[in-house]
Amino acid sequence: MPLWLDILLIALAVAAGACGAYWTVGSVRVLGNLRAVPTARAGLRLPVPGGSVCVVVPAHNEAGKIGKLVRSLREQDHPAMRVVLALDRCTDATEPEALEAIAGDPRFEIVRVTACPEGWAGKVNAVWTGVRASAAARDADLLLFTDADCVFHPRALSATAALLRERRLALLSLLSTLFHDAWFEKLVQPAAGFELTRQYPPRRCNPRGDDPAAPRPFANGQFMLFDAAAYRAAGGHESVRDELLEDIAIARLMGERGMRTGCLLAAGIVRCRMYDTWEQFRRGWKRIYTEASKRRVARLRKAAWVKRVFGALLPCAAGDAVLIGTLAGTLGEWNEPAVASVACGLWGLSASLWAWGMVYRSSGAPLWAMPGFVAGCWLTGDILAEAADDLDRGVKTSWGGREYAREAR
Repeated sequence: MPLWLDILLIALAVAAGACGAYWTVGSVRVLGNLRAVPTARAGLRLPVPGGSVCVVVPAHNEAGKIGKLVRSLREQDHPAMRVVLALDRCTDATEPEALEAIAGDPRFEIVRVTACPEGWAGKVNAVWTGVRASAAARDADLLLFTDADCVFHPRALSATAALLRERRLALLSLLSTLFHDAWFEKLVQPAAGFELTRQYPPRRCNPRGDDPAAPRPFANGQFMLFDAAAYRAAGGHESVRDELLEDIAIARLMGERGMRTGCLLAAGIVRCRMYDTWEQFRRGWKRIYTEASKRRVARLRKAAWVKRVFGALLPCAAGDAVLIGTLAGTLGEWNEPAVASVACGLWGLSASLWAWGMVYRSSGAPLWAMPGFVAGCWLTGDILAEAADDLDRGVKTSWGGREYAREAR
């Protein structure tokens, strides 16, 4: 066998072995997270706790979506639910659609937000305005903040309220089950979501036993259920008024004050379509990664390269190791480089596919789309790198009808 081919096979074996090692560790971590943290469905077995809950929904131009949320909220079995729709400077048919879906249900009220003060993020101001303007929100025992693009299981409020009480939490958040219809939802969304859970592993986002707080507090703004007294004691949304990722910011704040916060997989209890177009998806995830990294450019660049190398390049190298090693052994001889190439390639591929399968299964993504995870990782790396570049260049963040200057750290 030519020397150059032996060198190539050894190089592929090394790359495939690195892939296998990375995704073997990744599989253990994914499995550990899934086993250590229950899903929101665990609450379906619990009795409905007493007390009232007020749902506050900030909505900026959510026509085509808010009606579905309202109808799912009207089906909730919680006996003491009220809903506040905080319509934030809407210029589309959001309000007529909401009113049609409400159909006179007295549990619903609308608060119109006409302006956003300087120094406030638009969504945060809409939430805070809704809380202050509604007597139901001021008097509630529990406060739930959710987005207009979510849809709820009929027992979502009852199940999560029971879980919050059982786990003695001040804040319970859910990682929504996302829809996977558009090409980017199937191809890129699983990789994008996995990157966020890599940075914030679910088992580290929940307190252990009687610990006063989670090691790494985290919350998802699509579903944040608060003990109302704890929410007020933490200063509410006013305490994170200028944050573009207010969910993680308020979870961190509560953790710093020794309050117990938790985050579970929704497992279908709450479903969400985050973005309608690829451009919205890129822009939205750039904002998420930028703020989740605390606007640290170096952290974003490192994450981008990790995503590209271990999520895309090394799995491809593992496939090449199997293919080229098999051809070299079959057409030439099964020497040590050929055997090592095939063996390491099979390890890299099997470890990758096993980890990806758990990611797709837990996120509700179709398993047949799993081979696209390689492309999804590469495109996610692009989003992370673009987020770093935008911070370096001082590009403003567009969100909720406004632009925000974000300083790199």
